[in-house]
Amino acid sequence: MIFSNIVGNEKNKELLNQIIETDNIAHSYMFIGEESIGKMLFAKEFAKAILCMNDEKQCNKCKSCIEFDTYNNPDFIILEPDGNSIKIDQIRELTKNVYEKPVVSARKVYIINDSNYMTKEAQNSLLKTLEEPPEYVTIILIASNENLFLPTIKSRCTKIAFNKLTNNELAKVLEKEYNYTNIPEITFKIADGSVGRAISLKDSEEIYTKVDKVFSRLENIDIIDLISNKEEVFKDKEEVIQILNYINLIFFDKIRMNSKYIECMKIVEDTKDRLNKNNNFDMTIDNFIMTVWEEING
Repeated sequence: MIFSNIVGNEKNKELLNQIIETDNIAHSYMFIGEESIGKMLFAKEFAKAILCMNDEKQCNKCKSCIEFDTYNNPDFIILEPDGNSIKIDQIRELTKNVYEKPVVSARKVYIINDSNYMTKEAQNSLLKTLEEPPEYVTIILIASNENLFLPTIKSRCTKIAFNKLTNNELAKVLEKEYNYTNIPEITFKIADGSVGRAISLKDSEEIYTKVDKVFSRLENIDIIDLISNKEEVFKDKEEVIQILNYINLIFFDKIRMNSKYIECMKIVEDTKDRLNKNNNFDMTIDNFIMTVWEEING
């Protein structure tokens, strides 16, 4: 069965298998879901099956499958953002290629990764192709935020929503693909079903354990102790936004016990905004520490 090597989203496996088996393939799809939960894996397997030249689909023996596995299939293209966005020139180049007939397979498949980062100009450029695609073309948009698309783009795509991986599913992927075992509970909490997030946390478990220890007991910690932990908790400036996001998870869990944590969450968001605007790092973090402590203990 196609997709059997992918963990999670069982209903989508059934849906996509049915599409392949009935040869009821649409011209455009939108794979929506959080980052690093397997959307690209699904899109590639789907593309390989669409392009397969044998009736059994994804036979792994035909010219199309062999060239697909070696990244040499001319009928399969992945478009990635150029810097922070997908630009109109990239879409124009893709559009030009779309109207060239398939070389190996009977069809062509295009995957636009992180497609929610298309500029409005790029989306408008793509729109004509989505409205009148050649009969042999399938375009798959992979995105984490469908609200960034023009309504006209969304209306022309078959939307398939992908769920976050459960902790058990995430553990299976981490063990199988990354040989990552004995995963601490804190990693599951922060990763929230995202493989990429879990991997990025692998070397930071100690820091997040410290963050949890410090900010889970604001009511019982002296301000001097809180400040003394600053250097350790916030030593990695590249990681600070992720750490603040985790602190907000801690605060969210504590709202039931103390409604003051609602205000603390607002303070976190304000701190993130200040840092993103390149405010002085040390002053911003000092202000954050003092303000949340005073909110809870003042």
